[in-house]
Amino acid sequence: MLVRTARLLPIILVSHPLHPSCTRSATHTFWWSLGSAAAGRGLRSMEPLNTTPEVPTAKPPAECVSLAPTDTDEETRPAGLLPGETVIKEGKAAILFPSANEVFYNPVQEFNRDLTCAVLTEFAREVLAQRGVKLVVPGEREGERVVVSLTEEADEADVQTEQKNGAEAPTATALVGERCEHGLRVLEALSASGLRSVRFALEVPGLQSVTANDFSAKAAALIGRNADYNGVGHLLRASCRDASMLMYEMRGKKERYDVIDLDPYGSPASFLDAAVQAVSEGGLLCITCTDMAVMAGNSGETCYSKYGSVSIKAKYCHEMALRIILHSLDQRAGVYQRYIQPLLAVSVDFYIRVFVRIFTGQATVKNSASKQALVYNCVGCGSFHLQRMGRRSSNGKHVKYSPANGPPVGPECEHCGQRHQLGGPIWAEPIHDVAFVQKVLSAVSGNPSRFGTSKRIEGMLSMVTEELDDVPLYYTVDSLSSTIHCNTPPLLQFRSALLHAGHRVSLSHACKNGIKTDAPPAVIWDVMRCWEKTNPVKREKLTETSPAFKILSTEPGSEVCFTVREDANPQSRKRHLTRFQENPQAFWGPKARAKAGGSIVTDLQDKSKKCQNKRKNQITELKNIHCKRFKQGTCTHGDQCCYSHEPEQKAE
Repeated sequence: MLVRTARLLPIILVSHPLHPSCTRSATHTFWWSLGSAAAGRGLRSMEPLNTTPEVPTAKPPAECVSLAPTDTDEETRPAGLLPGETVIKEGKAAILFPSANEVFYNPVQEFNRDLTCAVLTEFAREVLAQRGVKLVVPGEREGERVVVSLTEEADEADVQTEQKNGAEAPTATALVGERCEHGLRVLEALSASGLRSVRFALEVPGLQSVTANDFSAKAAALIGRNADYNGVGHLLRASCRDASMLMYEMRGKKERYDVIDLDPYGSPASFLDAAVQAVSEGGLLCITCTDMAVMAGNSGETCYSKYGSVSIKAKYCHEMALRIILHSLDQRAGVYQRYIQPLLAVSVDFYIRVFVRIFTGQATVKNSASKQALVYNCVGCGSFHLQRMGRRSSNGKHVKYSPANGPPVGPECEHCGQRHQLGGPIWAEPIHDVAFVQKVLSAVSGNPSRFGTSKRIEGMLSMVTEELDDVPLYYTVDSLSSTIHCNTPPLLQFRSALLHAGHRVSLSHACKNGIKTDAPPAVIWDVMRCWEKTNPVKREKLTETSPAFKILSTEPGSEVCFTVREDANPQSRKRHLTRFQENPQAFWGPKARAKAGGSIVTDLQDKSKKCQNKRKNQITELKNIHCKRFKQGTCTHGDQCCYSHEPEQKAE
């Protein structure tokens, strides 16, 4: 995924050998048609790559083979590789990758790509079942679907539903790696090396075509080579276009894509308007955001300019980021009388990923205002309140829309007396379709060898199905304890206290210590007051204006029981699923942006060492400058002065 440049690209002719598994000749000329010489300024789509379809066998994921450009390796280099290239193996795909930083690639996002393949497979299964097409996924037994239940006993209704769905007689069958005439049309608008698109073609059945687009000439050429190398030229078509213009041109009802995947380097804001128009009715939109510094509250004004929402630096910032991007999608879709239906929205590592369906309906779009909410966040104790933007009331068939009443808080926080921050608007409706997530979870659990990150997908989706879908945002137990300066209560005891009080509670996939509950802030602080009585703090060290002093000065309004309940421990925690794994590798965050020139980027370790002790280095350089105040006899810093106090040497 490369950043678009202002200049258009010249006509390119690339010659390259094919993968040895293909039955055609060893050398194939890759023509890039950009129009005639007289009209060569306008970019057009790359012509389809014609190769003999042959799906390679499955290979271990995340495996790399480095090829150095030495003379001794010329004879041993596999056919289809250029000097200095690397073969990156992930899933069933084997991707040619240049050693220079010409095309962006991040191996840590294998989980992102695995999850997308799993979601896309279930989406295709659901859509194509209505067209009479049955999907055949390698590793799944025919007619058998595993039902994963997070309760002690499986729900009989779910089992009956699975049996009923499996009993339908399809008229056609879709296999992996084969073109399906009634299948889905997929667009990866920012493809870079084309790894994701190649994996779609090799691992997801029921596809009619996959368009892998990138504005970079080198990236588009690499996509074409990778399609040939993996034998999916009959499914995958490389394109060199501006992503927004490509989607704008496909806005017609008969030209829209069934699935659009956006995974840019940074913010997807500039592509959202085109994406909500270019996706078909009920189509799937997959979006990744890696600009978490903006969406998590470091730059609220920048977040507003990109997404139309002000972010807040709070403990729930990661879920708020998910709700901000959903708000932005719904707002932009509403302009065209369309609305969104979130299927899955997750916060993972250093990015967020959302999967939403887009529908058209003028009547439903009117509900949009009542689905958005402002957030009032207390800067002292962290309590938050939501204020809906609109109100919808129905009386039979008659529906009335009116402005919401507010605000829900006073000038000062009723618990600590501090002021409130105003954030949002955000999406205040459920961010997951639990029924759909359950289908994805069942498929992954029943076929764990399909993905390299199946265990983590199972753990993540299990937590998603356990979340309270009608409770936006969350608290963290450690931040509540930090506010009143007391010991942190055990997670199970805190959850049990809320359950004993008659409230619902769940964990959050976005934060290890996150607690989602429908209990009001007053009940939560009553629980913390009762906990403080058994784990007292030193009141004499608290200032009268501190939030801790204000909160602890009030007696609890009710008795709290901390006896651990059986239902306080969720099933995903009991089963020890992989929910919050450790960092996969050192310097695992966002990688360096790809450069148009293809210059080799220094290792992140070298960059880190270079940036260490910047201020100390500056002070060392200042020691070469004589202190003016020392000359005047007014410097009071002595040896701590950053300037030199050595006597100046007179020039001879």
